[in-house]
Amino acid sequence: MTNVVRAALVQATWTGDTESMIAKHEEHAREAARQGAKVIGFQEVFNAPYFCQVQEAEHYRWAEPVPDGPTVLRMRDLARETGMVIVVPVFESEGSGFYYNTAAVIDADGTYLGKYRKHHIPQVKGFWEKYYFKPGNAGWPVFDTAVGKVGVYICYDRHFPEGWRQLGLNGAQLVFNPSATSRGLSAYLWQLEQPAAAVANEYFIAAINRVGQEEYGDNDFYGTSYFVDPRGQFVGDVASDKEEELVVRDLDFGLIEHVRQQWAFYRDRRPDAYDGLVRP
Repeated sequence: MTNVVRAALVQATWTGDTESMIAKHEEHAREAARQGAKVIGFQEVFNAPYFCQVQEAEHYRWAEPVPDGPTVLRMRDLARETGMVIVVPVFESEGSGFYYNTAAVIDADGTYLGKYRKHHIPQVKGFWEKYYFKPGNAGWPVFDTAVGKVGVYICYDRHFPEGWRQLGLNGAQLVFNPSATSRGLSAYLWQLEQPAAAVANEYFIAAINRVGQEEYGDNDFYGTSYFVDPRGQFVGDVASDKEEELVVRDLDFGLIEHVRQQWAFYRDRRPDAYDGLVRP
């Protein structure tokens, strides 16, 4: 039985300021809606540069509350206008000294459904995120949206299989993975890890990467964003590695149940044998 959801993602170049960056994403969302998309996701901290290439206190200025900050409020208006579910990754401020790498999920009628906070925080050259973000403490929510059950896993999280699995156990049909990853040591993993996670957990993944270079460092974000299905196959072409791009694809959610019956990975799990996985 088919249940086709037209989904979109945006890989974008940094414009130089928040207002024009948000405006650009609004136009991409409107174009996606014109193409019939019902859900869209943006890249990691989409309304800012990837400031984590440096460790400077001035970059706390990009942080704002969720859901009552200006960006999420504006995205709620956009969701109502376009009738789309929107995944909105931002730098979240929760009171003095509490900052998170967060994605808000907004339903197609503009309702704020909740947020995911990035669990795994890197601290290596070019990705000094522990300087800015606390580890996520909001669990592994899966949101019951107008298009189905949507989860989020952010950038560096993708290297850790446990969260992918928990999102699957919580019922995810589509997981957005907003990222900021650059050419270098682990670039070859980009088209390996998410397809493998889609297979292991039998759901769709939207892998979103920035594209281009920005003013705060040498990171060359290589785009190549894509959707991947529960069989680990790309849905349509992978996006450009150099140019900004709106990607719109049809995802047949009926494939999820078919694959789960065919491969039966959830049936054959052995949680009784996994105690050692969570020992410190």
